Amino acid sequence: MSYKFVFLPPVTDGHRRWADTITSKVPDVDIVFAESRQHALTALGDARAAFGTLDAELLAAAPQLQWLAAPAAGPRPGFYFPELVASDVIVTNQRGIFNDHISTHIMAFVLAFARGLQHLLPAQVAGVWTPGAEAAVPTIFLPEATALVIGVGGIGGETARHLEHFGVHVIGMDPRVAEPPAGVHELYRPEALAEQIGRADFVIMTAPQTPATEGLMNATLLGKMKNTAILINIGRGVNVKLDDLADALYDGTIGGAALDVFEVEPLPADHRLWRAPNFLLTPHMAGAGPYLDDRRQHLLVENCRRLRDGEELLNVVDKKNWF
Repeated sequence: MSYKFVFLPPVTDGHRRWADTITSKVPDVDIVFAESRQHALTALGDARAAFGTLDAELLAAAPQLQWLAAPAAGPRPGFYFPELVASDVIVTNQRGIFNDHISTHIMAFVLAFARGLQHLLPAQVAGVWTPGAEAAVPTIFLPEATALVIGVGGIGGETARHLEHFGVHVIGMDPRVAEPPAGVHELYRPEALAEQIGRADFVIMTAPQTPATEGLMNATLLGKMKNTAILINIGRGVNVKLDDLADALYDGTIGGAALDVFEVEPLPADHRLWRAPNFLLTPHMAGAGPYLDDRRQHLLVENCRRLRDGEELLNVVDKKNWF
């Protein structure tokens, strides 16, 4: 059955390329590019599907809307506004397209700390040769290490498989995964986090931003970690309280940390984390890698076909929990 699909503003050249593919593979779909807000208010009147970001007014203008394709795996705060959450509109996101790239980035952090690069890289920048580094620089023997992965969906599950290759014992924490994925040796609900976190040599956060995860890693939870343990966060920046983390690094509460995402971005130039001991950072680029646009397009095309054919959509979001 044919239906109207609206690309909400701002419309990009990439959206137009995706639309060409949708038209060729799912010709029943009538695609409209809403070039302005006013155009969107009009176009949504008889649309069954849309790509982009709505607000309460736009949603009210779309009485026939069945599916909203979110433009990201974890859209900006406020994307899941109350009226959208309460509506019958199905929301899908782009989770899954970054699994290989981000899990590789996580392993780069794990291996860096396992081999003491948090000490050796600053020495290199300073032009200092470290005599006796093999004895002076701490290392972590991965076959005897334990990693606690907070969120063992796509990215966390892929990370667990990599960790298992290096002999790491993996504890998973997830509110939705019912059975341990490959590479996860123990699986717990998030309620057990405070009890289990003290076992880990690496605490790896891949969780999305949800009402339950905002500010999750704070002084209290950091204080329950081993004082040699490494915190890694590539999930959402607001899930880690930066000032609490800085305190934990400077006073030795934990052994080190690596972040790709931050509570405030960009990280302010005067923030203590820039100079914190045993700390590595990358500027929110863990997802970088090839084929992402192809994956976004494939997911969108497949869901367009599924909506037409009355099949269950891929990547349906629990709107109350934003993921």
